Amino acid sequence: MATPHIEAKKDEIAKTVLMPGDPLRAKFIADTYLEDVKQFNHIRNMFGYTGTYNGKRISVMGSGMGMPSIGIYSYELFKFYDVDRIVRIGSAGAYAPELDLYDTIIVDDAWSESSYAKTQNDSESPVMKASNDLTERLADIADKLDIPVIRGRIHSSDVFYREDESVHEEYYHKHKCLAVEMESFALFHNANVLGKQAACLLTISDSFTKNTATTPEERQTAFTNMMKIALELAE
Repeated sequence: MATPHIEAKKDEIAKTVLMPGDPLRAKFIADTYLEDVKQFNHIRNMFGYTGTYNGKRISVMGSGMGMPSIGIYSYELFKFYDVDRIVRIGSAGAYAPELDLYDTIIVDDAWSESSYAKTQNDSESPVMKASNDLTERLADIADKLDIPVIRGRIHSSDVFYREDESVHEEYYHKHKCLAVEMESFALFHNANVLGKQAACLLTISDSFTKNTATTPEERQTAFTNMMKIALELAE
């Protein structure tokens, strides 16, 4: 059963989907880690793949950038393809001064000034929580793999280029946001609305408090710790 944005048949997508923003990161994961891979989506070059990891089935698909984009894809996967859980694996800009490039964050919840939830189903909450059980599973996996992680709240922003970049200090101190990205708030909201599970792993790609940043190629292929953690959810 195809949707306007996903051409797959229902049984071509696993119950667990890993969702990087970049479709080329989805391709990298499929090419590097999965076996018996089948591509299930080409529409708009938003690549999606299903394969096996250590003999267990899992899917990976790009979400695009921003809440409207991941909002569409995650809703269709949950609602029309019976996906049970989606784990965003993305990049983030550090607000917390103690965070360094390549640090891995497990997100507990996302704060946002976005109107996404208000528009979608009239929700007024500025904070969307990740699914607790799924988040704890990721934390346990990270511990078993001996991969250090930081847990906490992040900021999901509608805007990448903000004229007043100094607001990161307020968001860090007032709202306790460790870092910023652009998708998790909408993903968590969709999961809550549809009775599904969603979680998020982020890798620090740049910093608002330090003059450091990764390259586009590194963002596509070098953020492997969060990939290794999330892939262990294959079943």
